[in-house]
Amino acid sequence: MDISHWRNRIDVLDRKILKLLNDRARCVLALVPLKKKTGIPIYEPDREAEVFRNISENNGGPLSAEAVKRIYERLIDEMRSIQRGPKQ
Repeated sequence: MDISHWRNRIDVLDRKILKLLNDRARCVLALVPLKKKTGIPIYEPDREAEVFRNISENNGGPLSAEAVKRIYERLIDEMRSIQRGPKQ
């Protein structure tokens, strides 16, 4: 297989990842009114620790646990940002 085969495969995977990221973002946005109603803050360190544990326990590699955690730290940061809404 040549390089174009692998690049095409990566492009397909990127589109799937993008769809999943947007699905996750929609779930996060659905939480906003529930959090406001119950007084739960946007930043929840215990929940974030739970997410990190979950991804660590389910990581089959080849990405290291540290690499996956860095990716998820950024992902969670972006999810917090959309919960806060557009910047004024």
